[in-house]
Amino acid sequence: MAHNVFRAKQQSSSSRDKSLFLAAIVALLLVCAIWSFTDPFPNFSNFLSKQNVTSPEYCPPDREAVDRRYDPPEKTFYDDPELSYTINKPIKNWDEKRIQWLKLHPSFAAGRANRVLLLTGSQPTPCKYPIGDHLLLRFFKNKVDYCRIHGYDIFYGNTFLHPKMRSYWAKIPLVRAAMLAHPESEWILWIDSDAIFTDMDFKIPLHKYKDYNFIVHGWPDLIFKKKSWVAINAGIFLIRNCQWSMDFLDVWANMGPKSPEYKQWGKILRSTFKDKTFPESDDQSALSYIIMKGEEKWRSKIHAITDYSLHGYWLGIVDRFDNITGNYVKIDRDVPKLRRRHAEAVSESYAAAREPLVAEGGDWKGGWRRPFITHFTGCQPCSGDHAAEYVGDKCWVGMERALNFADNQVLRNFGFMHDDIKSNSPVSPVTFDFPAEEVEEFV
Repeated sequence: MAHNVFRAKQQSSSSRDKSLFLAAIVALLLVCAIWSFTDPFPNFSNFLSKQNVTSPEYCPPDREAVDRRYDPPEKTFYDDPELSYTINKPIKNWDEKRIQWLKLHPSFAAGRANRVLLLTGSQPTPCKYPIGDHLLLRFFKNKVDYCRIHGYDIFYGNTFLHPKMRSYWAKIPLVRAAMLAHPESEWILWIDSDAIFTDMDFKIPLHKYKDYNFIVHGWPDLIFKKKSWVAINAGIFLIRNCQWSMDFLDVWANMGPKSPEYKQWGKILRSTFKDKTFPESDDQSALSYIIMKGEEKWRSKIHAITDYSLHGYWLGIVDRFDNITGNYVKIDRDVPKLRRRHAEAVSESYAAAREPLVAEGGDWKGGWRRPFITHFTGCQPCSGDHAAEYVGDKCWVGMERALNFADNQVLRNFGFMHDDIKSNSPVSPVTFDFPAEEVEEFV
C-alpha cells in the first residue's frame, strides 16, 4: 500500500521525498554503527541473527519431530505376504529388514537408540474382584503418566495373541508382535499390570546396555549358587528390538504351553529349582534356566541388574514412603531451582538436577530414594486373591499408598497434591514455592 501511495504522489514532490528517504537511511546506518559498539542489550545482536521462531517457515503447524504421514511406496518387509506376526513362524534377517525400513523413514531413524515402547496388559475378561478393574485402570494411568513425562510410547494388551499362551506366558507373543509393529523402537519395556512406577524422575540408563539385549532385575548368586526360581523377576524386563531377541523369544516360548514339550519342561524346571513348588513350566523359571544353563549366545546378552529397582518388592517399600517423602522435601527446601514451577514437558531437566542429590540415597531396603518400580508380586488386583502371608487387606492398602505416592509426583506439576497418600482423595492446591520454609512476617 505504501508503494502505491508513493507512486500516486505528484511529480513535483518526488525529488523532495527522495532526499528525505536518503537522509533517513543515512541516519539509520549511523545509529546501527553506534549500536554495534555500545550494544546496550548484549543479546539483541544474537537475536537479530536468529530466524524468527514464530514464523511459519521456522515451525510449520503440521510439522512433527517425526513424520507420521510419510510412508514411501518402496516395498518393505510389510509387503511380504509370508510375514507373520504370530509366535509360530520365525522371523529371519530382522536386523536388515528393520534397517531398510528406518532408511526409508529417516525422521524415525533419528534418535532411535533411545526410543522405548512400553507394553503392559491384562486378561480380556472383566475382573472378578469388585474393584479390580478400577485398580487396573489406576495402574495403567500410572504407566501412561510415566510414558508421557519421558516421551515413551505405550500399548496395553488385553487379548491373547496365541490361544495357548495365556497368563504369564501371554507377554511373549505380544512382545514379538510389537517389535514388528514398531520397528522405530529400539527397546521394548514389558511391565506387569500390578507394577507401579514410584519414581517418575528416574529414567532407565540405556547407554549402559549397549552390549546387552535383555535387561532383567535379578541376583546371579541366587541363580547359580542357590538355584532359586525367584532369583530374577520376569514380570519386568527390557528387550532390544533385534534379530537376537526374535530368536530368543522363540527359544523362551518353546518352553511354554504352545510347545509339545511343555509338560517335560515342567519336570525339568521343577527338578532344577528346588524351591519351585508347582509342576507347570512358567516364564520365570524358564528364563532362569536359560540364564543358568542356556547357550552362551543367550547368556552373554542377558544382564541381571540390582543397582536400581527395576523390580522393587512392595512389602519392603510401602511403609517407607513417608520417610522418602521427607527426604525429598528437605532437598527441595535447600535447592530453590528444584521447587521452581515448570511445565510438565520439561520435567526431565529438573530430574537431572535432582539426581546427584538423591543418587546416594539407595532405593533398596533401608535406603531413602524413591524406588523406580514397586511390584506387587503375590497380590492379584484383578482376582482379589493374594499370597497367604499377606494378611487381610495388606495388598490393597499398599497399592493405595504406592499409587498416591506416585500420583503426587505427577499432580505437583498440575498444581495439586494428595493431602494423605493413604487415601485417593482429597487433593489440595500446592502453594507457590512449595516446599520452601514459611517465613514469619514481622509487622
